[in-house]
Amino acid sequence: MKKQIIAAFISVSLFGSSMAFAAPATQATQSTNNSSADEEALIGVGSGIVLGAVVAGPVGAIIGAFTGGMIGQTVANDSEIKQQQATLAEQESRMMALKQQNEALLTVQQEYQEAKVELAQLRQHQGTRLEELALGLNVQFKTGSSTVEPHFQSQLNEVADAMAISPQLKLDLTGYADRRGDSSYNQALSEQRVAEVRSYLVSKGVDEARLDAKAYGASAPVKDEQSFENDFFDRRVTIKLLPGDTALASN
Repeated sequence: MKKQIIAAFISVSLFGSSMAFAAPATQATQSTNNSSADEEALIGVGSGIVLGAVVAGPVGAIIGAFTGGMIGQTVANDSEIKQQQATLAEQESRMMALKQQNEALLTVQQEYQEAKVELAQLRQHQGTRLEELALGLNVQFKTGSSTVEPHFQSQLNEVADAMAISPQLKLDLTGYADRRGDSSYNQALSEQRVAEVRSYLVSKGVDEARLDAKAYGASAPVKDEQSFENDFFDRRVTIKLLPGDTALASN
């Protein structure tokens, strides 16, 4: 048994010497990862030699050296594969995060384009309404009434929207009455009508300070000739942009 162990050590020495002479001088400059792999392989070689010597003598030591080297190299390969798998998993995680960010960006861009289209349509509609206001928009009333009818409420809603988009605008509200009844009654009725229109616009978010209201009763008829048909045009509140605001609206 002692001879076998001595023979094993001699085999180790011979095997190590052969490996030393066979290795080129440039291997001294190899990277740290290769050195680590080589160390694991050499550990396998050494383990195989000792195990082979104990089990099968000198011949077993030589065979065990090669077998142990293969085992050591396998351990090194397994370690490298695990490291590569970890790196791959990290890269896949980063790619998934970038994909999610890209999808979120596309959603924001789509919403931005939709908002641009909606804003353009709103501005176009606002421009139409402002043109009407520059010429004058009339809210008509029934005889003896100051109630704003549903048809004119929808128009006033659009006026309020235009005012919200253009905060620099101010409006002139002027109330009138037809010539039936006495002047005091017609004056009071025209004031009540303009007050109703003003109150409605304020309820839709228009600042009261942006509305200049006044009333003239029956003193400014649309037609010189009084008739049932012509009286209809006199029962009104006229809404116009205040002087100077028309130019601002066009910009």
